[in-house]
Amino acid sequence: MRKGLLTIAAVGLLTTGGLTACSEDSDPGSTGSAKTPKIGVILPDSKSSVRWETADRRFLEEAFKAAGVQADIQNAQNDKTAFQTIADQMITGGVTVLMIVNLDSGTGKAVLDKAKSQGVATIDYDRLTLGGSAQYYVSFDNETVGKLQGEGLSKCLTEKGAKNPVVAYLNGSPTDNNATLFKAGYDSVLKPKFDSKEYVKGPEDAVPAWDNAQAATIFEQQLTKANGKIDGVLAANDGLGNAAISILKKNKLNGKVPVTGQDASTEGLQNILAGDQCMTVYKAVREEAKAASDLAIALAKGEKKETGQTVKDGDRDVPAVLLTPKAIYKENVKDVIADGYVTKEEVCAGAYAKLCADAGIS
Repeated sequence: MRKGLLTIAAVGLLTTGGLTACSEDSDPGSTGSAKTPKIGVILPDSKSSVRWETADRRFLEEAFKAAGVQADIQNAQNDKTAFQTIADQMITGGVTVLMIVNLDSGTGKAVLDKAKSQGVATIDYDRLTLGGSAQYYVSFDNETVGKLQGEGLSKCLTEKGAKNPVVAYLNGSPTDNNATLFKAGYDSVLKPKFDSKEYVKGPEDAVPAWDNAQAATIFEQQLTKANGKIDGVLAANDGLGNAAISILKKNKLNGKVPVTGQDASTEGLQNILAGDQCMTVYKAVREEAKAASDLAIALAKGEKKETGQTVKDGDRDVPAVLLTPKAIYKENVKDVIADGYVTKEEVCAGAYAKLCADAGIS
């Protein structure tokens, strides 16, 4: 992923305060100020990660409401046909901006291209649609997310005094470009250790559609294949991590085998407090939603914003906003709560109350 300066042609454009006003016909995918702003958002599912409904929907709704802009937020529930149907309905219903989290790049590209042909501005949210036509991409630096996971697993293995540990991978969905970027990040940390024989590369599988139930089955097969000898698990998110932990519990290995995660979910944070999960990666979704909603609102009003960053998609430089993720261990679980992403009441319920107190969560 390359970051660089975004340059926008100045001919015929009026720049004021970082906003570049554009006419209604200056770009097939731009919107004119004469249109009534209406923003459509398609979320991917509610099964792979709870964040889509508990965080992204909430923060996007708050941002659009504060701006007084009409918005329609729907969830495709991992159904490609439903994804395309929702998009068609939103375009027919008069959205001036369409923001999507694609289920795969093929479906995402078809939706983005149709929106563009209808004069609807588009934004890729969280996941880049490869070969697509979105005018902006808003996400986190996803290679850094993976790097933090790799560094976290290495840290936890060192703390456990592991010698030549066997490390298994539970990668994210093969149709999600983010999963590719996460893997590139953690490979940058762990592959040199495999090459030097410091670590041993164990079983590796991608989990279709980030499905947690499938992840548990896959990890149980990995553990069997490795004759029970897995010393660390690089799980690409908290859901996959919890699936691995459920199998480790069955084999009385939980707490002995470090497991990574991502998303700082309530469940993931509780697993960390209990000692069953090594770490997670916190992505401040409030900031991601704010950045995306700011761009969407500007586009809906017929304006464009410079982002100062781009990512490469083939030969195309896509204007981007890439936010910085943060590694979370037991000692800084409280930071996620303090940021308002989850509540103390959620994380510290029942048996976790004492664990929260021990971790300095008051």
